[in-house]
Amino acid sequence: MKARIFFWSITSALAGFLFGFDTVVISGAEQTIQSLWGLSPGIHGIAMASALYGTVLGSLLGGWPTDRFGRKATLLWVGVLYVISAVGCGFANGIAMFIASRLIGGLGIGISTVAAPLYISEISPPAYRGRLAGMFQFNIVFGILVAFASNFLLKGVGENAWRWMLGVAAFPSLLYTLMCFGLPESPRWLIGRKGDRESGLKVLQLIEPDATPAQVQAHADEILAASSERVVSSGFWTRNLRIPILLAFLIAFFNQLSGINAVLYFAPRIFGLTGSGAGDALLHSVGIGVTNLLFTFVGLWLIDRLGRRTLLFIGSFGYIISLGLCAWAFFHWAPQFKVASSAWELIGLAGKLEKATTPDRAKVEAEFEEAKNALVTAAADSRYSPGPARIPNEATPAVVTRIAEETLAGASRSAGAGGLVVLLCVFAFIASHAVGQGAVIWVFIAEIFPNRHRAEGQALGSFTHWIFAALLTTFFPKMVAAFPPGYIFLLFCGMMVLQLIWVKTMVVETKGVPLEQIQKRLGIEQPIGETSLSSMDKRAEAPPRA
Repeated sequence: MKARIFFWSITSALAGFLFGFDTVVISGAEQTIQSLWGLSPGIHGIAMASALYGTVLGSLLGGWPTDRFGRKATLLWVGVLYVISAVGCGFANGIAMFIASRLIGGLGIGISTVAAPLYISEISPPAYRGRLAGMFQFNIVFGILVAFASNFLLKGVGENAWRWMLGVAAFPSLLYTLMCFGLPESPRWLIGRKGDRESGLKVLQLIEPDATPAQVQAHADEILAASSERVVSSGFWTRNLRIPILLAFLIAFFNQLSGINAVLYFAPRIFGLTGSGAGDALLHSVGIGVTNLLFTFVGLWLIDRLGRRTLLFIGSFGYIISLGLCAWAFFHWAPQFKVASSAWELIGLAGKLEKATTPDRAKVEAEFEEAKNALVTAAADSRYSPGPARIPNEATPAVVTRIAEETLAGASRSAGAGGLVVLLCVFAFIASHAVGQGAVIWVFIAEIFPNRHRAEGQALGSFTHWIFAALLTTFFPKMVAAFPPGYIFLLFCGMMVLQLIWVKTMVVETKGVPLEQIQKRLGIEQPIGETSLSSMDKRAEAPPRA
């Protein structure tokens, strides 16, 4: 493989890095933003999900600019959208500007999920296509890890730390945009869409430097034949494709109903429910990123060895065990966790009250009094063995802080290993996702559709994935406010039991199976015109051995 192809693939895969970074960086700022602008749980959920709604729109529309203006131009404008989003979030003067900026970033994410993997697959030699296309998924996970680490490192820069957390994405976004100028256009777009055979031949020669001119010409003819309007095609929403459509929908549906995005976006808040302070919660979030990255490597190493269906089985069992134990922990240590999280909130508000200026002081004082009452109420629970917490009405913020710290210490002693159990369960949940759904979803969707409908199938899976991610992120703050966390994790656990049944009864193994045979296994009739792509599929079927 030539270095230039690796560089082109890395450059386009950086869109995945920005995707992962932008998606998760909000976790370090979401509680500050809610407090700063006094957001209700409903508005807070909308603000947190605004990027996801942009992603849904981008995934639906991303195919149009990719085909109309080309892969290179689309990737370049994705970078521009990321830059605008990062700068807008960093300088947001209110919730409206913040939501608009996050929405723009979401558009970039959605379009990148269409354009970047497509571009990599179209410039990659068949022998290296699998590992090169896998860099997009790796960069998503790497971006998530860097976002968690960035939030942890920036949390102490002052009251505007949240602005730095969100705005720092402008630097890698600008670098990615500049690197896109060095990309060639996809030869398949040049020949099949633009009709510029000469330019397409030049790029093909760069991709296949050892091929003879006759072989390059033959490859160009093959691309043109596959793109010809003379190829007879049937519609996407037909009975013939009912099984792959259902499989694509359900794998994306279960991917999100595992709760993965809720855990990634609200990780500090989840750990805060166990009594972890802001610093510890952010550090634990970095651990999530490291776990995700390491087990993504494991999943990518196993996917062509054990198979897609086997990894989904492994992931399902891991989901059920980790989510079930997490729900049990939240139920078992509910009084201690409630007191601990209330104490941490009160400590934070006491420090905020001491720094509050006149315009904001009345609001902070009201929140402070409400937090005092919440701590007293939580500690009065008969199941809480250390006993009630008493806060004198005339107590100063410093005295209240001391009482809250003592109460927190008592709650932590009473909970014992409770916080550690939740932490380990969340890490196990992330590992299960990375090995199972995280490694399989996009590969599986791309394999189960015929060549002619693969892009439409990918769009269906992407849209389903992101619409459920947006809905879950919108309603998760309301769920946390309305229900004990144990019930929420129990719901996710129940959904994964359903996923296990689905994998057992419906999912077919696609490892090492030629694309045409997968279609036969799914009962898809091969329409006229598919044969023009057969030789290309055969070259791409068997990934190289490492």
